[in-house]
Order: sequence, then structure tokens, then C-alpha cells
Amino acid sequence: MPNYVFLGPPGAGKGTLGAMLCETYGNIHVSTGDILRAELASGSALGREVAECMEGGGLVSDELVAKLVRKRLGREDIAAAGFLLDGFPRTVPQAEALDALLAEVGLSLDRAVLFEVDQELLFKRMAGRRLCPACGAIYNTFFMPPRQAGFCDACPGTALVTRKDDNPETVRNRLAVYQEQTAPLIGHYAKKGLLTRVDGTPPKEETFAVLQAALGI
Repeated sequence: MPNYVFLGPPGAGKGTLGAMLCETYGNIHVSTGDILRAELASGSALGREVAECMEGGGLVSDELVAKLVRKRLGREDIAAAGFLLDGFPRTVPQAEALDALLAEVGLSLDRAVLFEVDQELLFKRMAGRRLCPACGAIYNTFFMPPRQAGFCDACPGTALVTRKDDNPETVRNRLAVYQEQTAPLIGHYAKKGLLTRVDGTPPKEETFAVLQAALGI
């Protein structure tokens, strides 16, 4: 089964489209966030290393994240079903570490898919997002506003909330960090002949159809 990495800025739809791909074709969604939480909960040696980093207020190192990813990709279910990596790699050094660990476990990367979306649209997708704390409904002040501004349609009187990650200042910072740290991955995978570009502007169903065509699946 083919193995994929999804690239693109925050708000490009990587998570949504990744879930659609895995549900449709059976690839295993490998999220570094999920891996970190699972190792912490397991009490393993690697989990204790992660805990020490986090308790000290530091970031989990590239080397430690690579160890966790290697452990997950080395399991038998990955070889049978193929993987979709989410959240790793984020930098060129991480991509180089991924190349090395894939060689160690006898796997290879088939495609790095880049979802391209205009910066202004990305900003509106994230900064306009509002959540209902009662029912979990998601709205967007630009594209899908509630009938009464600031309140959930399904839960009368319940005020919508904005996640910390979605406030305008944070959104701008996230996009700037992507350009600085993650965008260089585009050139890395283009040089290796693995990059596939997909327009992430249309609704998810249309974008998924374009993705399927681009991957030939």
C-alpha cells in the first residue's frame, strides 16, 4: 500500500482530507500528537523521556519525535495498510530523519502532497471559526455564520467561543511559522520527485476528488 505525507499551511484541510483518504482506502493515520499522548500514557521508556521534556517546559526534540515515529512505523499494520503521516515532518531536518528511519524499517515514501490555499482564505478559515461549547457545532463568521451573530443555532442562548489557536494574532503567527520552518519542505520533496500539488481552495468533496485523481487512486 502507498505511503503519504501531507503538507500545507494551517487551515489547508490536511486533517480533514487525510481522514477521508484513510477512511476510503484503509491507510493508517499516524499523528505525532496521538503518538506522544499514547507513549505518555503507556509509561514506556520513550514516554518517560517525553514526560521529562514536557515537565521541564521544553519542546520534544526532533530526535525523540523521530524515535517515536520509527516505533510506530515499524509495526506490522503499517506495512500491510500503508501510512499517512500527520504533523511530521515539519522541517527539512525532520524530513531527512524520516528518510533514514523509513530505510531502517524497510519502507519508502510514495508521495508528499502539498495542499495550496491563498493566505487570505486560510486566515478567514481559521480566524472566522466559532464553536458551540454545548453541542460542538462549528460555524464560520465569513462563510457559515449562525443565524444570530455569536450564538448557536441549535442551542438557544448559548454563546459561541473562539479557540485560542483561532484568534487573529495567533493565526498570523502560525502562518508565519509555517512559511519560515515548513515551507522549505516543498523544495526538499520536489527535488526528490515526490511532490504532488493539490488546490485546497474548493470544498472538501471537490478537493478530495482532485486528490484522488492526482494520486491515481
